[in-house]
Amino acid sequence: MKLVLVRHGQSEWNLANKFTGWVDVDLSEKGIEEAKEAGRILKDLDIKFDKAYTSVLKRAIKTMHIILEECDQLWIDEEKTWRLNERHYGALQGLDKLETAKQYGEEKVHIWRRSYDTLPPALDDDSEMSQAHDRRYIKEVVPETENLKVTLERVMPFWTDKIAPDLIEGKNVLVVAHGNSLRALTKHLENISNEDIMSLEIATGKPIIYELDDMLNIIEKKVY
Repeated sequence: MKLVLVRHGQSEWNLANKFTGWVDVDLSEKGIEEAKEAGRILKDLDIKFDKAYTSVLKRAIKTMHIILEECDQLWIDEEKTWRLNERHYGALQGLDKLETAKQYGEEKVHIWRRSYDTLPPALDDDSEMSQAHDRRYIKEVVPETENLKVTLERVMPFWTDKIAPDLIEGKNVLVVAHGNSLRALTKHLENISNEDIMSLEIATGKPIIYELDDMLNIIEKKVY
C-alpha cells in the first residue's frame, strides 16, 4: 500500500514570511500552481487513492481538492480533522518572522520554531489571532501554544484510529496537511530522534510517497 504526504502549496503568509499556525490563510497563486503540479505528478504515477485526509484549514483543503482534481479522483472519500492542523504557534501567530527574530534574537526564535519540546509564548484567548471562539472547534481542543511534541501527541490518535487502519487494509491514502503536522507523522514513521527532527524540512507542494508493508514498515520512500 502507498501513503502519500503533501504539505499544502505556498500560502499567502508563507509568501509574507509570517507565522501562520491555526490562522486560516489562503493559498497564494504560486501555492495553487504547486498543488496542480503535485496532482500532475501523482496522476503520472497512476496512484489510485482510496481515502484522503486533511486539516480543517483552507490552504490544506484546497490543495487536496486541486490534487484530486488533477488526478481525476475528486470523488474519493475524504475526511477533515483539526488533528492534522498546523502546529499552533501561540503568540507568534501573525508576526513577521524576521521582525520577531530581531526582537527576541535569532537563536531563541530558531528554538521556538524548530525544537521538539520548547514552547513559544502562549496566546491569550482574547487575541484576534486566537481560534478559541471559532465554531469549527470545541473550545477545549484549541491550544494556547504548541511545540512539535504536543503536535505529535494530537496527531497520533488520528493516525492510530483512522490512517493506519486504512493502510493495514491495503488502501492507498493521501494526507494533505502542514509542515509540522507532517513532520510529526514523519518522525513517527521513520523513528527520527528528537534531535534530528530539528533539521527536517518539508517543502510545500512536494509529494512524499511511502510504500509500506502490512506491518507499516517502510519499503521505499520517494520525494518528488
